[in-house]
Order: sequence, then structure tokens, then C-alpha cells
Amino acid sequence: MKGRGGPISLYVHIPFCELKCAYCDFNSYAGLEELMGPYVDAVCREAALWSQAMGRLAVRTLFFGGGTPSLLPIPLMERLLGALGKHFHFLPGCEVTLEANPGTVGLQYLKGLAMLGFNRLSLGVQSFQDDELQALDRLHTARQAEEAFGWAREAGFRSINLDLIYGLPEQPLERWQATLERAIDLGPDHLSLYALTVEEGTKLAYQVARGLVPPPDDDAQAEMLEWSLERMAAAGYEHYEISNWARPGHRCQHNLAYWECRPYLGLGAGAHSCLPAGDGWVRFWNVYSPRRYIEALAASAGPPADVVAGHVPLSMPQVAGGEVVDLDGAMSEFLIMGLRLSEGVSLEEFRRRFGRELLEAFAGPVTELSDLGLVEERDGRLRLTRRGLLLANEVFVRLL
Repeated sequence: MKGRGGPISLYVHIPFCELKCAYCDFNSYAGLEELMGPYVDAVCREAALWSQAMGRLAVRTLFFGGGTPSLLPIPLMERLLGALGKHFHFLPGCEVTLEANPGTVGLQYLKGLAMLGFNRLSLGVQSFQDDELQALDRLHTARQAEEAFGWAREAGFRSINLDLIYGLPEQPLERWQATLERAIDLGPDHLSLYALTVEEGTKLAYQVARGLVPPPDDDAQAEMLEWSLERMAAAGYEHYEISNWARPGHRCQHNLAYWECRPYLGLGAGAHSCLPAGDGWVRFWNVYSPRRYIEALAASAGPPADVVAGHVPLSMPQVAGGEVVDLDGAMSEFLIMGLRLSEGVSLEEFRRRFGRELLEAFAGPVTELSDLGLVEERDGRLRLTRRGLLLANEVFVRLL
């Protein structure tokens, strides 16, 4: 397979939280603040291992996710960024994003982030209704979210995303409309709008299973999405991915690397990576426990010889597991991820990457989905229709 060399995207996982939110199934932990220093040291060691194994890789995007990365004090953030700069080559114009919870940041902290080189901020607002925030176990208020946005602008951030969640149990359309209108009024450069899902092992799943709260209503969520599509377009936002809208020039370049199946490397507990391997790619993930992650890297004397020799990096000390994705799997993933984008999948790019014709490789399911009015081929691209957008999960299942 050709055309997958060049720069990577780099992800850093910060697993610390003040409180685990009701809906959250991410690798995050409350009450481990004493591990912040040792954890940062471990991430620095992991960065050094990759540098020793693969050289000083060029990086086009850097993304700090969590957890709540904004809980990390500025001195620790500075130490971590210094190590990353030593072991990776950050290209000019590199997008550098930090996820933050509104209640954890102040003006001076945000100014500190900007001085360290962060140029994009993603605020986990989720709702502008205080009772909804409480139901989700969010610790901030709507007013604090607005204050955090204002401070971010004052600190110099010119690219700010707001995360919002719709389709909460028994949430009427009017409540969601009020939240989105309040977000639009602030003037963010990017908005991520996510339908609430019930993930196994979360507090919300426990509540739904025991009848304490009703499950999200699929029809209500579809109605909210349809309204949001019209409202966001009227507000001048470009809908470029199923759940993401941006002002011109403000698409999230880091997330585009995932959707376009470009290589990325994840550092930190539970972080996932995907790198080229043969005709497909290798996907692997680190140990999830922050303590075990710290211990694994503390005991490491250097990268394994097989990794230095260019073999699949599953023997790295912090790696918990992985899988090699063959050509057929890579083609399927490329198609599914590409269909998340409003532009869809370029037939020419598919041919260039895989040496196959997309409409031949997936003739059966594409014909079936086209007959159902869920996908369309136009101007050399295969994309979801409006109906397909509303039934995207059904489309993706048929392409697996």
C-alpha cells in the first residue's frame, strides 16, 4: 500500500479527573493526583523510547486528551512539552490542542498554556442547562463555561471548540435548542455535537439498567440532529464530519488524521496508536492502569531490539496489546472512516492507496446501500446521503 509515509499525529493521554462523569467510559480516574508527577515522567520516558526506536518523528498535530488534561499544573505541562520537543520534530503550523473542563481553568492558567505553545482549546461544556450538567455529574455551571470561553479568548486562543451532548433522557427539543443557541452566541470556531450513548460499565448504564432513568430516545435524537443541521448551517458553520462543525479554516486537523486513516502515535496510559505495516497497518494500545503504566516504563532500559529493527512494536514495555490489520480490513476501515466526512471517500484516493477500485471491492454492500438511499456516488466520491447521515451506524455495520 502506498502513500502513508510522512508526518504523524501525536496523542497524549492525561487520565486524571476530579469526578468520573455519569456517561464517561474513557480511561480516566479520580483521586490519583499524587501520581501526576510520576506519570509525566513516565510519558517523557515513553517519548524517549519511541525516539530511540524510530528516530525523531515529524509531528503535524498534537492533542492532549483525557481524562481532564487541564488538571495538569503548568510546571508539569512545561516539563512534558519540553520532552516532546526533544524527542519529536514539530512541524511549522502544528495544531496543538488541549481538552479542558470549564471549571478547572482560569485566565492565568490559559495564558500559561498559550505561552507554552497550545493554539487550540477544546472545552467540555456538554450543556448550558445547570440541571442537565448536574445529571451528567459535570462539576461546572453554565456561567463557568461562558467565563472559561471568555478567558480563553483573552488568553489569545483563536481556535476554540465546544463539546455539547444532546438527546439526554427525557430532554425536550426546546432544551437542546436553548443550549445550542447559547453556544452559537459565544462564537466558537468549532462545535462538536454528540448524541448521548449508554456505554457499558458507566454510571448511566447502571441507572438505565435499573430503571432509574430512561434510555436515550433514538427518534428524539434524530429530531435534534436534523434541527441542528439546519441551525448550524444558518449560523455559518461547515458540517464536515458526522458530529463536527467548523468555521472556515478551523477543522480539527488531529481528528481528521483518524478519519482519513493517517498514522498516529499515542502516549500515556490506555493511549491507542496506528502505524503502517505491510499492506495494512498495526493498531496497538498501552496498559490502561496509570500505576502499571508508570511501573512498566520505570523498569524499561530501552526499546526492544525487534522494534529498533523495524518490526511491529507490540513488544514495547508499555504496550498491552495490538492487532495487525490486513489489506481487506484496512480497505473497510478506510471506507467507513471516510464516510464519516461530509465529502465522503475519494474513489481516486482509494485506488491510489490500495490498488483496487472501491466500487468493485465493495460492490455488494455499496449497491445495497445505494438502493436504500443511504449512500450516493457523485463527482468521483462516495458519500452518505442526508438519510444515510441519520442512519450512519446502520450503514457502517453493513460495510464491516
